[in-house]
Amino acid sequence: MPKWVRLARNAMLGNTEKLGIFKVLLIYFVLVNIVFLYLNPLLHMFSTMVKSTADLLDPTVRWIPRAIDLTFLKQAWFGIRFPETFKNSLIIAVFGAVFHVLSCSITGYGFARFRFPGRNVLFGVLIVCFLVPPATLTLPMYILFSKLGLLGSPLAIILPALFAHGIRGTLFVIIFRQFFQTVPKAYEEAAYLDGAGSFRIFYKLMLPLAKPAIIVVFIFSFVWHWNETFLTGLFLRGEHMPLSFALDSLWQELERMYGAGGYTDNESMKMAGSFYVILPPMVLYLLVQKWFMRGVEKSGIVE
Repeated sequence: MPKWVRLARNAMLGNTEKLGIFKVLLIYFVLVNIVFLYLNPLLHMFSTMVKSTADLLDPTVRWIPRAIDLTFLKQAWFGIRFPETFKNSLIIAVFGAVFHVLSCSITGYGFARFRFPGRNVLFGVLIVCFLVPPATLTLPMYILFSKLGLLGSPLAIILPALFAHGIRGTLFVIIFRQFFQTVPKAYEEAAYLDGAGSFRIFYKLMLPLAKPAIIVVFIFSFVWHWNETFLTGLFLRGEHMPLSFALDSLWQELERMYGAGGYTDNESMKMAGSFYVILPPMVLYLLVQKWFMRGVEKSGIVE
């Protein structure tokens, strides 16, 4: 084979040392399409929420409006009562995430390090609870919270997280268990020799080492509590209404006023309300993105 043919083939198809031009272009083509699929709904939302009524009704205006109109953003702010509902959602999401980190880390550490009768059976029950559809547990939970007098209070959503339950609690226990199993036992043995007890070892040694898992669990729990609408709509009422449920109520009101099939002002109102709901989790993720990606790699989720 002539040398120039071999060089051309290596440049196009690559070799063991580097990718060829064809493979690079193929990778970029796939990545650009994936990025577009994920960003398309967001771009549509950002474009629609700042369109005027005239732009909404004009079929020639698709992505870029003729003029930026913030009217619907202002109306949605008051329509979902953003300051009040934002505070309610923040309380639920932050306390739920913090309680999940505390309780699930303790439970995961217990499953990873301590041997006790029935440990495997209890972990099997934990896995089964993870597989049970949450909707099947809503009626027993509703009856329980009704007897405890917690209906209408944020405690109905937050309190289960304090006992390693609640929204996706089982998954968080598994994440911590997987992480603690990767930590060498020599650390704990050295601490035992220095006279430290189990609780002190956990809070002073193991928990600081579990920062990657803590970040992952906190963000997952925060986002899932923030986006939860089914349980919050079932357990909460009135003044404790979170932002996600307020958005759902706004959508229902718009459908009642404009009709389900009408492409009118309700489209921009929906997009504006959705923007307010997704903005806090997006800001949180952008702030902790670097630590979150490291946490995903080190907590065993990718395995």
